[in-house]
Amino acid sequence: MTKPIIGIGADVHVTAGKRDRAFAYTTYVDALRSAGALPVVLPPQPENAVEILQSLDGLVLAGGFDCDPSLYGEEQHPSVEPMDARRQDNDLALATAARQLGVPTLGICLGLQVMNVAAGGSLVQDIDSQVGTPIRHASEPENRVRHDVAIHPGTRLASILHERNMNVNSSHHQAIRNVAEGFRVTAQAPDGIVEGLEDPRLPFFLGVQWHPEDMPGENSASRLFAAFVKAAREYAEARKGRTAELSPAGSAGAE
Repeated sequence: MTKPIIGIGADVHVTAGKRDRAFAYTTYVDALRSAGALPVVLPPQPENAVEILQSLDGLVLAGGFDCDPSLYGEEQHPSVEPMDARRQDNDLALATAARQLGVPTLGICLGLQVMNVAAGGSLVQDIDSQVGTPIRHASEPENRVRHDVAIHPGTRLASILHERNMNVNSSHHQAIRNVAEGFRVTAQAPDGIVEGLEDPRLPFFLGVQWHPEDMPGENSASRLFAAFVKAAREYAEARKGRTAELSPAGSAGAE
């Protein structure tokens, strides 16, 4: 069985006096490999987003620092730590193009937020100061807190996870505020914070606020990555079929 090729949008690390680095955490790579995919890292090059996606079977928009709130018309809250501008431009271009092309896409934490902002939605810039909730959402990746989420019935996410309620890790201080047009909410924390979105018009275009790549061995994470890779494989097969139909050898008049 051919492995689908899935791109991971790269982060950018800057250290004074050293060359900048584009990278992806190995937990994303390992989760995709375990699910049967062939992962590749996509360094920032937003001008090539469409061409890159035309050669891929799926896309992961990974976690990271914050979106620039000027993207949705707000001044920056003191707590905001903007991601590198090169990464932001790249993630936004990839999210927009993937949705237009119908490329299977999984957004994780920041990736969920990028999907929403790229489509015209907005964010809560700081949950603690702007919402006020007894649930702790922010924590360090090395020691993530956990909380419950409710999965909305009738959503694609619910059909994948086969759960109504589950416990997830949490490492974010921002959240979805205004949901972009065309998306629907798929999961929420007990305090109402949005924990998942999806575009029901597409076979697989969804994001979650937690980090399933850091939940190895848990059924919910395995099911999510398995469903994503399955969607990418089906997309690849359909794309090959369309290519064959357009090629001279596959045309109706070919001999």
